[in-house]
Amino acid sequence: MTALRQRKGSRGKEPPLGVSEFQSQQSNCCTDHHPEKILHGDWSWGAIIWTSIGWSVAVGLGLLCCIYVATLHENDLWFSNIKVEREISFRTECGLYYSYYKQMLLAPSIQEGLSDLIHDNLTESKRTINLLQRMNIYQEVFLSVLYRLLPIQSYLEPVYFYIYTVFSLQAVYVIALYLTAWLLSGSWLAGALAGVWYILNRVDTTRVEFTISLRENWSLPFLALQVTAITCYLRPQLTALQQKVMVWLMYVTTLCFCLTWQFNQFILLVQALIIYTLDCADFITTTQVTTLYLVQVSGLLSVWLLQFCNSMVLGSLVLSFIVAVLFIRHFQSGLKTGSLPVRLGKLLLHSAMVLLLTLTINYLTKKALQLRSDEHIFKFIKSKFALGPTRDFDASLYLCEEAFGLLPLDTLERLAGTLLLYPYIFTLLLLSGTLAVAALQKLSRTKVGSVEEKKGAGEGRAVAFRPDVAYNVLHTLFFGLLAFSTMRMKYIWTGHMCAVAAYGVCGTELWTLLLNTLRCNSKVMLRLVRYAVPLAMIACLYYKFWPKLMEELSELREFYDPDTVELMTWISTKTPKRAVFAGSMQLLAGIKLCTGRVLTNHPHYEDKDLRERTRQVYQVYARRSPEEIHDILRAAGADYVVLENSICYERRHRRGCRLRDLLDLANGHIMDGSGENELDLVPASHPRFCEAIKTEAAAYTALFNLTFQNKTFHVYRVKKKRKKSAKSSSEPSASP
Repeated sequence: MTALRQRKGSRGKEPPLGVSEFQSQQSNCCTDHHPEKILHGDWSWGAIIWTSIGWSVAVGLGLLCCIYVATLHENDLWFSNIKVEREISFRTECGLYYSYYKQMLLAPSIQEGLSDLIHDNLTESKRTINLLQRMNIYQEVFLSVLYRLLPIQSYLEPVYFYIYTVFSLQAVYVIALYLTAWLLSGSWLAGALAGVWYILNRVDTTRVEFTISLRENWSLPFLALQVTAITCYLRPQLTALQQKVMVWLMYVTTLCFCLTWQFNQFILLVQALIIYTLDCADFITTTQVTTLYLVQVSGLLSVWLLQFCNSMVLGSLVLSFIVAVLFIRHFQSGLKTGSLPVRLGKLLLHSAMVLLLTLTINYLTKKALQLRSDEHIFKFIKSKFALGPTRDFDASLYLCEEAFGLLPLDTLERLAGTLLLYPYIFTLLLLSGTLAVAALQKLSRTKVGSVEEKKGAGEGRAVAFRPDVAYNVLHTLFFGLLAFSTMRMKYIWTGHMCAVAAYGVCGTELWTLLLNTLRCNSKVMLRLVRYAVPLAMIACLYYKFWPKLMEELSELREFYDPDTVELMTWISTKTPKRAVFAGSMQLLAGIKLCTGRVLTNHPHYEDKDLRERTRQVYQVYARRSPEEIHDILRAAGADYVVLENSICYERRHRRGCRLRDLLDLANGHIMDGSGENELDLVPASHPRFCEAIKTEAAAYTALFNLTFQNKTFHVYRVKKKRKKSAKSSSEPSASP
């Protein structure tokens, strides 16, 4: 803040106390103890030793995090001891993704395995789909091929190769955060503090130990690496060769991120908005802006090709936005000229034109491609912010899940307990204020004419507010807002939050302001607090949390789900291998993994036809007649339907959010239980199917035959012909 006042003053004035030191530290932090210092020609023994220590600490913290989550996973499930339960422990969509890794390994050859994935008829009954196009499972394909080729089959089971790879990515994640904090602050102590914070805040930074196969556990480490590459790319000291290396690194990490997560387009859209903001405020050059946009476009188009021309990629908002920005900017050469009011007016008009053109391009693209795969996400967004109807079944499924609600306040309490929240808030407030002042100053300047003046302006920018810092400030602000609006997105924010807070503690800005206020600013004092405070914080965190970590690692549990084990065993031994099963998305994913049977629906929800089929299959928990349910199941090709008591008699969600309530609302029926109902809802003419079928009334036994039951599940065979005669005696049954 003080440095910005100095820039505003005349050249002849002496800067206020501490400003010259602040500016020199801003410049020095770019070459102090950075990981790329040796690349700039400093081959002194001190630089080599100090940098080597920094890299060693980074790798050590990464390995520590990897071992930590792997141990928690083992201790929580006793994974090494369980057999049948191993696959059952891959809950919900995790089981679906892991099943393709298993399928590739069981295939006679890699070529046949790939062919089966491209022409799959097991995941959705009566349909043949290209799984490599529909889903983001290239990581499972890559690991299965790697496992086949490496000479490790004799001493490492396939499941351990899979989970250890995912846990190893956590080490990559920590190292990426470490490098980002190191690059920003100039001290690897910032990286060490960021890594320690990431590990201590495990509950809020990752959920990998119990949701191994989730796409975000594969993709977020690559996103963190991409942010590190962007941070390095925006540094002003890079040579032309180093810039090219960073561009390629940004492309590779963007490609890996996009290829491993179906929600990549929405994350890249937020990132594109960050780049757009930096461009509007003139924090980065036109070349940098164009390069960053083209890296995003190249990554998305590469994924489009690898996913067999997946139309969802071409219809993404981020592609439409980038095309609109580049097109309009090409015809608005005078955007960055004029006084402050004039430039603000131009930016508002420019932004309005970009928004209008983005929506137009996106609408026309989706119309041309007949794309409706992601419409459920926009329905969810509209319903979440009260912009549309709330009875939509797909949108309500998301709205009623805690993970898609607002960020709970206890998250902030936990972050404060590890000393992370307070330095983060102070750093964010200081940098945001400085960024806003710097942006206003840039907008107040007239356009620089000559190349030399532009170069000098770029150098001035680096001193006043570095582009790499500006990007990271906006990154944490934008994704922080996203995390507060949708809790599931907090895992994108909290990891980067550790790096930003560590930068605040080990960087120069916060301490320069504080020491200037105390009138004791000097280079010696600044260096002392920059090293003493993070060391003291690490020591405090060690003293406070090390016993808790040891206690956590000493707790031993065991995975125990006998009812599901019994169900999977019965399906594997008592039903035909090509039998088709209907039921909840979560359970069917486990059935595919454990038994290899054909499914009617599954948790990968990015397909309109599948969403409609899922809604139809879920009518077994609605108030519908047995004839209607039978027609629905036969139309989906189901041979068996699995009913779950936990859904039929659900109490986990509040009234209005239970699955049976969502179905009643979508069907226009009054909900169960005491409470208000909307006036247009009417009583249903039939009892709830999942309850009524257990009465074994003639109308139900004529169409469905109970073949298995235990305390949790009831499995019924869907008869192919409606006969009122006796039940078939050939069907096996089980009752505990």
